[in-house]
Parts: sequence; structure tokens; C-alpha cells
Amino acid sequence: MRTEEMNAPDDDDAAGGSQKSLPQGNTVGKSGRVLLGAFSRPPEARGEDVNASVVIAVESTDVYPGLKEAVQYLGPIAEVAQAQGFEVDQEPYELPVGAMVLYGEDFAKDVGERVMRQATLVMLARGWVVSFTFIGGTEDERAELVEGLSFGGDTKPQR
Repeated sequence: MRTEEMNAPDDDDAAGGSQKSLPQGNTVGKSGRVLLGAFSRPPEARGEDVNASVVIAVESTDVYPGLKEAVQYLGPIAEVAQAQGFEVDQEPYELPVGAMVLYGEDFAKDVGERVMRQATLVMLARGWVVSFTFIGGTEDERAELVEGLSFGGDTKPQR
């Protein structure tokens, strides 16, 4: 869990900067925050494979005048991802999750001899853009993380 560290002010924030860049290609400015940052191992720990992760963040829609639909937020997501070396792996798409419809775009980035695969899904809720970012080392790993997303009580606790 790295949620607190991802919300801690960095040097740019202290100097009046407006955005903090997250390793997954999202940014969170003063108008947003990370709700969950979970990694399979600490981000600074080196490993043979890509560090699978899930980041859930929110950002106020006030930052984006004219933002009426969640799909419009994929433009800023793609800009930040591409600035961090990611390439579009799958163009924007709709993804039903229970009764909700999210909009997503997938990215990939070569990291040494591996490929980091990212899926970012977004939705609007009560004046906030909510983004769900999933990172995996393979398409299957990324897909498995995305498939784990659900809303409400549609899953039963396992014994």
C-alpha cells in the first residue's frame, strides 16, 4: 500500500506546482488525490517482472471546464501517459462494470526487456473524475486486474 506516500506533497507542490506525476501515467494536482495505491511489491524494490499495481484516484471536474462525459478525460490521460513514454495499445473503449459504464484506454511501454501494460478506466461521479489504473507485465495480467473491478455488493465474501 502506497496511498499516503502518493498523496504526500512533493517539492513541486511546496513550490506552488499544480500536479504530481504518478508512475502509472496519471497526474493528481491540488484538485485531486489518490484513494488507493497498491503494488505487488514496494515501487523502489527491483524485480524480474513488472510491478503489478492498482491506483484509484479522483480529480475535481472543475479543473476541466466543459467536461461533460468521462470519455473526454481520456485525452488528458493519454497526454500524460505518452509524455512518460507509453504508447497507445488500445484506443478508447466502453467497459460495463455491473450497472456502471466506464471508459478506458490501454497503453504499453518498453522497460528494458519487459513491457509494462497499463489500462486506465474513468467515470464521473458527483463532480469528480474517478480513474482506475491497472499495471501488469502481460496482457493477461493487466486484464485479470481489470476484471477484478466491481461495484456494490455483487460479490459474495469467500470463506
